[in-house]
Amino acid sequence: MTDALDMAARNHPLAEGCIFHSDRGTQYTSTEYAVKIEQLGMRASLGRTGICFDNALAESFNSMLKVERVYRTVYPTRKKAYRDVANYVELFYNRKRIHSALGYKTPQEIRTEYLNQASAA
Repeated sequence: MTDALDMAARNHPLAEGCIFHSDRGTQYTSTEYAVKIEQLGMRASLGRTGICFDNALAESFNSMLKVERVYRTVYPTRKKAYRDVANYVELFYNRKRIHSALGYKTPQEIRTEYLNQASAA
């Protein structure tokens, strides 16, 4: 259940005290998630009950992922679906897909700019 958090920590250095924001789904309020977030040195943030805007960015991403990738692909196994979605996010979405909300830059470009500014400070 915490595989995505492990993958994020493995693929990207997480800043101490970085925030993991989620909705109030049972998996995110479970003891397992709380322990994993603490182990990774993160802070948990939960959206307010009944306020859909708190998680609008994540919902927008999930919608885009389904439309651009998942609904266009037939997966013979869950393992192949998992690998394909992970590759899509890491290799295409983060590195090649530009976003109007990011000034028509990729998430990787924004991350690199942030890291460069942080190291210069």
